[in-house]
Amino acid sequence: MHVTKRHLVITALLASVASVATPAFAQSAPADTQEATPPEQDDVIVTAQKREENIQNVPISIQALGTKKLDQLNVTNFAEYSQLLPSVSFQALGGTPGTNVVYMRGVASGGDGNHSGSLPSVGVYLDEQPVTTIGGNLDVHVYDIARIESLAGPQGTLYGASSEAGTIRIITNKPDTSGFYGRVDGEVNSVNKGGVGGKLEGMINMPFSQDVALRVVGFYEKDAGFIDNVAGCRSFLPATNPLGCTPNNGGISVNNSAFVKKDYNDTELWGGRAALKIDLDDNWTVTPTVIYQDERSHGSYGYDPRVGDLQVQHFFPEYRRDRFIQAALTIEGKLGNWDLTYAGAYLDRKDLQSSDYTDYAEAYDQLYAHYVSSDGSFSCEGIAGCFYFMDSAGHQIDPRQHVIGTDHFKKMSQEFRVSSPQSDRFRVTAGLFYQRQSNDIHQDYQVPGLAPSLSVNGHPGTLWLTQQHRVDKDYAMFGEASFDILPNLTLTGGGRAFIYDNSLIGFFGFGRDPNGPPYNAAASSRTGVAGCFTTTGAQLRDNPGGTLLPAAVDGSPCTNLGIFSNGTVIPKGTQGQGFTHRLNLTWKPVHDVMLYATWSRGFRPGGINRRGTIPPYAADYLTNYEVGFKTTLAGGRLRLNGALYQQEWKKFQFSFLGQNSFTEIHNGPNARIRGAELDANLNLGPLVLTAAGSYTDAKTTQNLCSVDDPTYTCATSSISAPTGTRLPVTPEFKGNATARYTVDWGSAKPYLQAVVAYQSSASSDIRVAEAALLGRLPSFTTANFAAGAEFGNYSVEVFIQNAFDERGQLSRFQECGNCSQRPYIVPIDPRTIGLRLGAKF
Repeated sequence: MHVTKRHLVITALLASVASVATPAFAQSAPADTQEATPPEQDDVIVTAQKREENIQNVPISIQALGTKKLDQLNVTNFAEYSQLLPSVSFQALGGTPGTNVVYMRGVASGGDGNHSGSLPSVGVYLDEQPVTTIGGNLDVHVYDIARIESLAGPQGTLYGASSEAGTIRIITNKPDTSGFYGRVDGEVNSVNKGGVGGKLEGMINMPFSQDVALRVVGFYEKDAGFIDNVAGCRSFLPATNPLGCTPNNGGISVNNSAFVKKDYNDTELWGGRAALKIDLDDNWTVTPTVIYQDERSHGSYGYDPRVGDLQVQHFFPEYRRDRFIQAALTIEGKLGNWDLTYAGAYLDRKDLQSSDYTDYAEAYDQLYAHYVSSDGSFSCEGIAGCFYFMDSAGHQIDPRQHVIGTDHFKKMSQEFRVSSPQSDRFRVTAGLFYQRQSNDIHQDYQVPGLAPSLSVNGHPGTLWLTQQHRVDKDYAMFGEASFDILPNLTLTGGGRAFIYDNSLIGFFGFGRDPNGPPYNAAASSRTGVAGCFTTTGAQLRDNPGGTLLPAAVDGSPCTNLGIFSNGTVIPKGTQGQGFTHRLNLTWKPVHDVMLYATWSRGFRPGGINRRGTIPPYAADYLTNYEVGFKTTLAGGRLRLNGALYQQEWKKFQFSFLGQNSFTEIHNGPNARIRGAELDANLNLGPLVLTAAGSYTDAKTTQNLCSVDDPTYTCATSSISAPTGTRLPVTPEFKGNATARYTVDWGSAKPYLQAVVAYQSSASSDIRVAEAALLGRLPSFTTANFAAGAEFGNYSVEVFIQNAFDERGQLSRFQECGNCSQRPYIVPIDPRTIGLRLGAKF
């Protein structure tokens, strides 16, 4: 492995953990670090309703993966724990870590995740603080995590705007004043058809007094690559062979010899987390926390089946760096017998990405192979004949592009809430919430050698530039009250009044040569600088001799996205307000059996379209009707929970790549989603069996039209998806089962474990024609096996994941709107064999 200063720092931290792992310290460890009863026999405590409750008493379809379960299943990231949550699906945008868009219960229209697209429909929380961001969920490294809670269905009452379809909560283990203890874990693994990876993780809990404790976590992980960038060529018209390596007929040919590499897609991740717990007195606790994570990925995580299994042919450097830091503060206390909680956080996330965009040139070269204008007055052949990809001397150049993109997310959230005593017959939780998130967006589509006069003004070599500033603000007040009508019958009602205020300003498009035409390499006379505002308020294309206003966003040549007002440009904005609700009736006919019925509603805010001719998109709403049960049977050895639901999704937001591969967001038709969820846990002493599954039937109830039609009765030629089309991404059935057998041999506890997961096929796009070109996601089954033993405070395990080397497909994508000639497949990891060692002290 490549060693850098950051690796030495994290290794030193973990080594210091290991150096104190002695029997003397083991004597001071609290009971929960010693060998204990498996957690399957313990009550699972969750905080899904902002209170600590046994999961069997929470009238929500919820799954929780605790510390022991996460460790047993070797879960370290989102892709791994989402496999264990049947109601959760995701779309991997290019497959690169940190770009996954999360969906729950089939509430997916596809195409989400663009930096100027819709907000997510699933909220992600780290402890009390929301960490939901556009462009991919925050993939927090999972280590020393108390539990992961998956709350299915609208959670808009207690969790707000981005919890329309559900919420995922990552709850960390908190500092503990009871004693000094810690752990260290290491792993090495080998990927079939790939390289060697591994990880090193450690945790220390240090009490400074009976009132103050510090908990520190550190981790380093190297994920081996398994996709090869193989040798290939591209030729552009008038060359006769588009895959040729030798130019002919006056065309241009290129090869990727400088970037050929095996195991192209490796990832390194490192970071740490620290939390300080201060008990001010018996009633008040202050917990500041900070987490930092730095993830660096290389290569492509999607392979090109036209080239070969786990192979691509890419022609420019590909990498992504995703780093974030979050500081958070939680204050918990009591006034009288009421609980008060303040939760505030500030998140700063930066990502930098370089992507190959050769497929765009390949697609457009063929799209314009025999171009004739509509009036027949002009014809041309390929990029060379129809556009102006030339250097300063007027020579034709290689038309390929690569994209350098950055996003800088900032998110501040604050919540204050109060709760009455949980033992009261009538109990209330109420609070206030404020959130502001911003994103500085930079997308630079570069063509090496492009003449400055044909580039974006002030950016030589840039064909297209996006430079924008986005702000999304949310204000809310919420409350939920429960009343015990009878000792075994409870009515709960809640609501959330909200206001959202979203804005977008900046620049997008091509440059404009004042001496043109041609105005730029794309021969565009209207998009880009041509649309920028002049001092009179007119756009440059309508006022060619006008003076451009200064750029509103740094790095832009001018501003074409905004509203002219009083001699300046202000952001385009959209605002809205509304109310979401939750009504629940819970009945416990006998001990350890609970039945419930819920009527709830969630929402997702509206937003701005960049293209000025497209109006803002409105908020969409999801109404949920649900009945469920939770049972604890056979003397506590069997837990069986289930739910049936129907959801009505009104005018769902739909994102797609429109003209010039330009993201557009529209409000589409309505959809209806019906489903069932079931999970079971059976503890037979040495043998523990768990299973979970979901069935999702998600379909449109109106036509999805390619033109704006409020009646959704568009002409056949304009129907992108007819009534009854299944919503994309989510499989109709998804399930998993785990068996773990442990033998108690004195001080040793050997075990065997097997995990099987299955998901049925799913469409890759809601639009029928585009889905056919992109290809369907086929069903697949994976099996993981592990064998190991625990020896007091030490453990050893050998494991095999994806044992039968199934080539499961997580998602499919293409590089541009017209790049259907090369659909890419994001696969699950190939068979991986490894060894894990651990020690507690």
